[in-house]
Amino acid sequence: MHLNGNHRAILQRIARTAMADHGLLTDFPPPALAELEAIKARAGVAAGARDLRDLLWASIDNNHSPDLDQITVAEAMPDGAARILVALADVDSLVKKGTALDEHARWNTTSVYTAAEVFPMLPEDLSTGLTSLNCGEDRMAVVVDIRVDAGGSLLGSDLYMARVRNHAKLAYPGVAAWLEGGAAPEALSAVPGLEANLRLQDRVAQKLKGLRHLHGALTLHSAEATPVFDGDRIRDLAAEEKDRAKALIEDFMIAANGVSARYLTAGNYPSLRRVVRTPKRWDRIVAVAGEHGTRLPEAPDPVALEAFLGQAEAADPLRFPDLSLTIVKLLGKGEYVAEQPGAAAPGHFGLAVKDYAHATAPNRRFADLVTQRMLKAAMEAGPCPYTMEELGQLAARCTREEDAAGKVERQVGKSAAALFLEDRIGQRFDAIVTGAAAKGTWVRIFSPPTEGRLLEGTAGLEVGRRVQVQLTAVDVERGFIDFRRV
Repeated sequence: MHLNGNHRAILQRIARTAMADHGLLTDFPPPALAELEAIKARAGVAAGARDLRDLLWASIDNNHSPDLDQITVAEAMPDGAARILVALADVDSLVKKGTALDEHARWNTTSVYTAAEVFPMLPEDLSTGLTSLNCGEDRMAVVVDIRVDAGGSLLGSDLYMARVRNHAKLAYPGVAAWLEGGAAPEALSAVPGLEANLRLQDRVAQKLKGLRHLHGALTLHSAEATPVFDGDRIRDLAAEEKDRAKALIEDFMIAANGVSARYLTAGNYPSLRRVVRTPKRWDRIVAVAGEHGTRLPEAPDPVALEAFLGQAEAADPLRFPDLSLTIVKLLGKGEYVAEQPGAAAPGHFGLAVKDYAHATAPNRRFADLVTQRMLKAAMEAGPCPYTMEELGQLAARCTREEDAAGKVERQVGKSAAALFLEDRIGQRFDAIVTGAAAKGTWVRIFSPPTEGRLLEGTAGLEVGRRVQVQLTAVDVERGFIDFRRV
């Protein structure tokens, strides 16, 4: 039992074991750290690029995110059109291909965010320091310049290097509350003109989102819970909520990723695409919709699926996260593919976009750093930094290691939930059945939002059935949570 233990230390140990089990590195090797010291000694902001530091740039991210990959700003244009600028951290200028730092990043391919410890893809002196778009600091950035009309359709786009300066570090909850009529966060109101600029950004983001959903971008929402620490002990499990500020950034990043993919194609450069293929299990998606009283076409149709999801969320928001999870699993996993210029890209079924390359998080994802190097080569009409063979190998590796990182994060999350609940053995909870098959029956309790296995009283239960359950056992090391039906 761990009732009086240090929860953070327990989860750190579990996380490090899980990282090793999945072949991921937890620490940076000496050659990479030596390179870091050399970089710190010579780092500076290059001259000669466009100077956009006076624009009203701001970052919006999670409350405690120290690695800032992007900042945004908007400009109104005639006839309701608008210009959106997304500045992406210039990581490539300090982390060069083939260096020890680059090799470490290529190995893990992503930062791994667990409940107790973050394992960054790049050392924090870079990812939260020299290559982070920190507030009040001059930085070089790759700027994605997007122009859209009054309805959210693309008018034109460009990419270029520029010097930028983040004028306000904002967080999703505060911005979302303000957009919905609450008080402005202090960091927002302290910058003259920023409130009006963010209102403009929000209006454009909603137009972009509305247009994508007309084309079948899917409304999906999970109910994953994250631990809330009080010192080194977990005091609560909080479900991550959708909000308007997250949607704003998500819509801008989707637009920037699409522009990045098309920029490479236009320059006759290959690309590393992020794709979600047309679902092979569409027949099962049709069956799930049928269980909810909706008939979907026999052929995959994202517009019809999105209409069903919108109706389902409005009809039963409590069960919608579980329906979302079912649809996500049936859609299949996203993957990276190497794309020859001019070839027919599979596209991203869930986002309803054809051209999509991860470019907006170069501090956190290796695929984005690879794309950044390709974009900078295209800007200069220089040689391609990767061969198609290299890109194919990187696509497979990024897909594989992203999956491994996800398994680590989920394992530690389950252990955190078990740790939080271990002093509640015997308590009863309201729950909903989230899975019912030969391999087992699963339920999600509502407060705290946690999923576990139902070991007794499973007869006759179907997905979506509401039941009362009793917590019978937890296994912190394996992340097991067991219930019986009352």
